[in-house]
Amino acid sequence: MCRKRARLATVLAPAALALASLCASGGALAADAQQRAEARRLDPLARAAFWGSEFQANAADAEAGAGLAQALRGLGRDDEAAEVAARALVAHPDDPSLLLELARAHIARGQGFYAIEPAREAASLAPKDWRPLTLLAVAYEQAERGDEAEAAHRQALALAPSEATPLTNYAMHLAAKGDLAGAEAQLRRAVALPSAGIQARQNLALVMGLQGRLPEAEKLARADLPPEQVANNLAYLRAALGQSGRTWEALKAGGGR
Repeated sequence: MCRKRARLATVLAPAALALASLCASGGALAADAQQRAEARRLDPLARAAFWGSEFQANAADAEAGAGLAQALRGLGRDDEAAEVAARALVAHPDDPSLLLELARAHIARGQGFYAIEPAREAASLAPKDWRPLTLLAVAYEQAERGDEAEAAHRQALALAPSEATPLTNYAMHLAAKGDLAGAEAQLRRAVALPSAGIQARQNLALVMGLQGRLPEAEKLARADLPPEQVANNLAYLRAALGQSGRTWEALKAGGGR
């Protein structure tokens, strides 16, 4: 059986059967390109098992490090994801994928300040890639550096005006500043794009709901979410707006934000 670090074992123990197929009698053999491509389509737990085996066999494998960090984030193991990405970066300090995974892990655990440097480095290595810039913008937001966040958002949008993710992130930046109308306009642009996913639509539902337009928000939410989750979201919105159904503008005016 393959030997795992104790920290990884706590994450991967439920996937022991999946790991068994990846282990040879004397140790793990590196998977070929086809196996790695197939692994990317697995659920996060199975991906964590697969990439954990690959990374344990070769900690200098940048692809395995990035794959494991991403899978751990999918499991909510953000601290472990940051640790794996940082460890892999020792061997590959200029790998954009690893830098992005480290930035994502720090952001996911609410430590955006520590995501700034890896996101900056990734942006300098790939100046035409919008992904480091939109991560950098979110990192600045978490670090409460609003002007720099705004600039990074605008740079990401300039590089990728037809991508839903930077539009969505910028919209939520506007919403956080209280510009719900501006946020809605950006989100409506985002949801019309082919790259839009559930998150963009649900953020639009949230922004409409926070403006007091609960029927519209509910209709949009029901297109993607199960009834119980819609009910929870609506309960949150009603609580945010108050029992009297005040709009977001009235809520701000009354100091209830």
